[in-house]
Amino acid sequence: MSLLPKLTEMKLGSLVLIATLMASAFAYLWNPIPLQTLRNMTFDQYQRWHPRIYREAPVRIIDIDDESLRRLGQWPWPRTQVAELVSRLQDTQPAAIAFDVIFAEPDRTSPKAILDLWQVTPSLRHQLDNLPDHDTLFAQTISRGGVVLGFGVEREGPHTSAPGIKARYVILGEAPQAYVHAFSGTVNSLPMLETAATGLGAITFIPDADGVVRKVPLLIRVENTLMPSLSAEALRVAQGAHNYTTRTVSAQGVGLAEVRIGNLPVPTTPEGEIWIHYTEPVANRYIPAWKVLAGEVPAQELPGHIFLVGTSAQGLMDLRFSPRGGTLPGVEVHAQMIEQLLTGGGLARPSWATAIEFLIIVCGGLVTGTVALVAGAIAAFLVFAALLALVWAGAWHAFTAHGLLIDAATPSLAFTFIYVFSSIIHHLSSERRQRWIRQAFARYVSPNLVTYLIKQPDALELGGRRQQCSFVFTDLTGFTTLMEGMDPGTAVTLLNHYLDRMIAIAFSHQGTLDRIVGDAVAIMFSAPILQPDHQRRALACALDMQRFARQYAIELKAKGIAFGQTRIGIHTGEVIVGNFGGSTIFDYRALGDPVNVASRLEGANKHLGTLICVSEATLAGCPDWPARTIGHILLKGKSQPLAVFEPLDPQQINGPDTGYQAAFEEMCRGRPEVLQVFETLAAQRPDDPLVALHLNRLRAGRTGDLILMTEK
Repeated sequence: MSLLPKLTEMKLGSLVLIATLMASAFAYLWNPIPLQTLRNMTFDQYQRWHPRIYREAPVRIIDIDDESLRRLGQWPWPRTQVAELVSRLQDTQPAAIAFDVIFAEPDRTSPKAILDLWQVTPSLRHQLDNLPDHDTLFAQTISRGGVVLGFGVEREGPHTSAPGIKARYVILGEAPQAYVHAFSGTVNSLPMLETAATGLGAITFIPDADGVVRKVPLLIRVENTLMPSLSAEALRVAQGAHNYTTRTVSAQGVGLAEVRIGNLPVPTTPEGEIWIHYTEPVANRYIPAWKVLAGEVPAQELPGHIFLVGTSAQGLMDLRFSPRGGTLPGVEVHAQMIEQLLTGGGLARPSWATAIEFLIIVCGGLVTGTVALVAGAIAAFLVFAALLALVWAGAWHAFTAHGLLIDAATPSLAFTFIYVFSSIIHHLSSERRQRWIRQAFARYVSPNLVTYLIKQPDALELGGRRQQCSFVFTDLTGFTTLMEGMDPGTAVTLLNHYLDRMIAIAFSHQGTLDRIVGDAVAIMFSAPILQPDHQRRALACALDMQRFARQYAIELKAKGIAFGQTRIGIHTGEVIVGNFGGSTIFDYRALGDPVNVASRLEGANKHLGTLICVSEATLAGCPDWPARTIGHILLKGKSQPLAVFEPLDPQQINGPDTGYQAAFEEMCRGRPEVLQVFETLAAQRPDDPLVALHLNRLRAGRTGDLILMTEK
């Protein structure tokens, strides 16, 4: 090779090195969302490899878990019951009791609230009206002291006033309002409860772009008013302190350096947040609420503790994405934050981290690129690998020894970027090396994978589309009782066979399995492949499922096993269908009210006495399908009633049920003789659930076909 080509190659190599180095430095300073995500994923991986070691702390979660809901009833509980819970906790002489719950509405079980629903005599109304209000009793219990109530915050929407301030703020340096997270309004507890509480704290988290909660603010701003988080307020009340002290960085315009909660100094990010170093799951952290109410928590074992009342129940949906993967209850985030502040072991991303990482990118990238341009492949790779190892080892040591968050992924990405481009330039002149590079990339990328992505590029994209779909929801009655009465292994085997056949039936009708929750199955039609006859498919699928479930229960009953009945709800409506989630969760499903309505119709069977309940929207697509009108039901929380029907099995009937339908129409017209008509029908059909339903309604003085559902 002549001197001129060599000089040209060296000049080209130098230009490529400078360009890639500048691009890497610019990308780091620009800090786009992908780099933020990569950095956060790195910090998350640190926590997975090295979680915070749990140290016993005077912090406990009073958990409104699934078992508490099963024992004590669905949430919200009557305020008298919550007051009893608080009273029992107060008997343990706690440092503070903090609610990760908002009591924004009056108790609907209070006597005065119930009077709006009941038709009672004037004398009974007078007696009930004089009974104590549940919210007043709850406020009286709170006023005994040490209780912190939560409130929610909103970034958008109408401006609402912040709750009353319970603490004082001492400001050292600049005013912190310019730096903390700002919100336009709040969702507050009832005024009487706020007045009785010792403290008030925001329960809202501010997750990163991927939905993961890595940092928790100590203070926020509503309009121009500083408000503490629930965790900070619990710590203040636990100390019996009155003040928060904020201190900003000495340089102007940087932000906060520290928030002192009473006598507890807490270093923060410039936005007033602290990084949470999560532990592995710790059972000792939780106390089920039902145990407290049952008196099974010895009062002498928990004096001076901070109690956080919240929920881990799946149905209440207070779940947060954790850096360690998966989800955890929101109340546990508060608990782990308080534990961390009391016992140490927290995380920090120091202010000098950005400068150090930028310097590593520039210096390390310069070394990597220069060696890749002038040295052989093996030597260049060894230097590159050594730099990567050095960066990761340093970042790992900073994390494990000092709790410092140093980004090793972004410098590694920059090194890789520079190394690859410099290596390509170095080997452009070698045909053999070019063939090696082509062969290497050919091994990295599978042709069939490329073909798949070309043909179906939308398969890996987030988002969805609007379309009409039909939904079938099934549930099995009595399975919990069955589990309690027989060997769990045998019960699971029976359930698995049941679910296998139910899903196979759905697949035979080209349905899409949306989810399995315990013994319940949700099936979707007309997605992802459009099906013009999705209503008929859904209805036929439901009937086939019911036939199998009935036969399966009969077979097991012959063996002495009471397997229970299958209830099914069917509904059709417009939903958003597609891929939802992010880097942590990627799920194909439908979102929209019709999904919830189908589930609610399945539950309505229990009150109607039916096994299958189908909406008019679904039946409209099957005009020739025999069905019996149930009536118009008003689901709880809905303003418009829904016409529903009981579909009949064409294989088991000869035609429509004219006798029932005629009686039903007489009832809708309000004929006085309709009661006698239904009593005659009931005598002829003692096992007909719809005849029994309307007969009981008529005997109770209700006419027409409107049925109010008081439960979900």
